[in-house]
Amino acid sequence: MRSMLITLAGPPQHESLVDLLCELNAYYRLPGDPQPAATRDAVRAHLHGRLLAAGSPLYLAVAARADGTLAGLAAVVLLHSLVDPGADSGGQCLIKELFVSERARGEGVGRALMAWAARFALEHGCARMDWNVKASNQRGIAFYERLGAGLVADRLSYRLGHAGMQELGAAGQG
Repeated sequence: MRSMLITLAGPPQHESLVDLLCELNAYYRLPGDPQPAATRDAVRAHLHGRLLAAGSPLYLAVAARADGTLAGLAAVVLLHSLVDPGADSGGQCLIKELFVSERARGEGVGRALMAWAARFALEHGCARMDWNVKASNQRGIAFYERLGAGLVADRLSYRLGHAGMQELGAAGQG
């Protein structure tokens, strides 16, 4: 891996982070998506107004090259277990997103970010890290397995979209 520094995102990296988030947005867009791609200004506003805002539960770690450009990011959230009150096992680190720029894939950036997240989680009393991966992302699955992660066979991921949330919320009124 080329010289890389993993740190929490700071003001000097914000514009490069906007570039990386724009690439992330494009990566997740499906072909034929009727929604227009997010503009750079919208991504910047989202970064400052939500992701890095005071009170945000998100920690954004970035992998910076020597020239300051970013090669990847890890977004983590620290949680407390509701069912395990043990001092040594009650913390959980949720990896909300791990993304490596296309030009940096295969250089060890993802591994370095995950290693940073593991150290960060341990320093904050976490006993485990969890994350989701698309079932179709074979490259990502293979990467996570090479890290030593195991599939959580007894868990499924569910989602309610905006319309479903509105419908459910309305059903609870009355």
